Amino acid sequence: MDTSTPAIDVVAATYFNAVKQVLESSTKQNIKYSTTIQSIPRVSLRPDIGCFVQFSGDYNGLCVINFIGSAALCLYKGYMTAMGLPEEELAKDHTANEVPDSIGEMTNQIMGHTMRMVENKYNLTSFFGQPKALALNSSIILHPENDYNDNRRVVFIINDMYRFYLELAMEKTEFISLAKKK
Repeated sequence: MDTSTPAIDVVAATYFNAVKQVLESSTKQNIKYSTTIQSIPRVSLRPDIGCFVQFSGDYNGLCVINFIGSAALCLYKGYMTAMGLPEEELAKDHTANEVPDSIGEMTNQIMGHTMRMVENKYNLTSFFGQPKALALNSSIILHPENDYNDNRRVVFIINDMYRFYLELAMEKTEFISLAKKK
């Protein structure tokens, strides 16, 4: 383990891979993420749909995923048609209740996959609550009671057309391996 890399960047990279794997598998859409990670002052829920979930345990933080309406609708439709629902029976607008509900379920799968990946690689465990997805008209800044001083954002692109954003806040922590070097 490279101790010069902040833990938030290690966990963020794990999230990025989990998002790509889970969404490509569950929606049958092509998902890419930017090669640049941004350091940001705070995390926020942003329009049109924002989803958030806190995690705690051996490492603690907050994950927020923000979608413009067209990106959320694209993922929702891909998710539902991959499960066999006919497209004509699906919601036509991102403001329909089914869209944020599906985004919340996909976020739940992303969180589970991320937690397993971190546990398998670093032997550290965290637990998370039920993700909450909301249709929004304006931004909401989240201020958890914990000191989440490290914040990151990365851009995801669906089918080279639609963008969404993952924002991650974590307590300042380091992952230092105790494994003997061979």
